[in-house]
Amino acid sequence: MTKNMKWAVAPLALLLACGASFPVPTQRMADAESAHRSALELGAASQPAAELHVKLAEEQMTKAKGLIAEGDNKGADSLLIRSKADSELALALAREQAASVETQKAAEQSNTTTVTNASQGALK
Repeated sequence: MTKNMKWAVAPLALLLACGASFPVPTQRMADAESAHRSALELGAASQPAAELHVKLAEEQMTKAKGLIAEGDNKGADSLLIRSKADSELALALAREQAASVETQKAAEQSNTTTVTNASQGALK
């Protein structure tokens, strides 16, 4: 009976050991890289408010790749979550800056139109 127990316990221990490991965060890596690419394409790296977050995201992805190579997938997963968040923040800051510039241009154009209309006698 003891001999049969060893054969039953060995596969169970192996199954538990394999199930306890954290999988390689490939989807998180893809998400982080995609968010980073989006931020770069919108020009976040050249805007002072967003530049720091772009650099942080790059550093976190680099560290995550190192952790994956060392087998620390859980640590890499956490860094990739942070990296994606930093890239998304950089993207939002870049969009905010672009919207602010567009608002300013529209206000200037409106003022120019008002002055032109007034000089032509359209406003009294």
